[in-house]
Amino acid sequence: MLKLEAAGRTDVGQVRTTNEDAFGYCVEDGVFALCDGMGGAAAGEVASRLAVDTLIERLCAARSQENRRKVLEEAIADANQRVHSRAETDIALRGMGTTLVALAIGGSEALIGHVGDSRCYLFRRGKLIRKTLDHSLVDEQVRLGQLTQDEADHSPLRNVITRAIGTQVSVSADIAELDLKPGDILLLCSDGLTRELPDERIAALLADDGDLDTLCSRLIDAAKVAGGHDNITAVLIKAV
Repeated sequence: MLKLEAAGRTDVGQVRTTNEDAFGYCVEDGVFALCDGMGGAAAGEVASRLAVDTLIERLCAARSQENRRKVLEEAIADANQRVHSRAETDIALRGMGTTLVALAIGGSEALIGHVGDSRCYLFRRGKLIRKTLDHSLVDEQVRLGQLTQDEADHSPLRNVITRAIGTQVSVSADIAELDLKPGDILLLCSDGLTRELPDERIAALLADDGDLDTLCSRLIDAAKVAGGHDNITAVLIKAV
């Protein structure tokens, strides 16, 4: 039976004055979530925190024998409904939304659910493997062969996402499965990390010695040194 260790850190970055990222987890229940909010004023902060809290609450309340995939899908739908309803009933929050990336881990099975461009990576035996595909305009153009990755990285439209929690009445989340092995590290992160650091740099930082909290700090600090143009959040989960 695999055991889990976890650490997380969020930082406002070098440019923004507010932090619209949020994360939360419950190691005992194998539940982890990260969101990157949007909407202006305080709306992004409200959206991300509401989505994280809803997802953690829903997944932790589920019975262990329940279908974990179905529970994760329903938890994401519930988070979407709550954020959307809150925006519809408060004019100051109208139009708010958030990305979401979440893990539901039971035994050696990990389910990854995501909406938007916050990512999940697997670091295994020194190699970093991206486990999610961004729901963003430029990434979809790259997959269709309409843009090169370099063009996408420098496009003025690179921040445009094609799916978000709370902006519509319903949302379609991507769900993926992963078999965990001892020593695996999973990284959940907002685009404030991945827009500043290439995958090769992230892999090098994760390969350094240190506990998970230290590794989180190194990732955040490196992204800030690289520019820190957005809020930066990283959550690390290790299977032991």
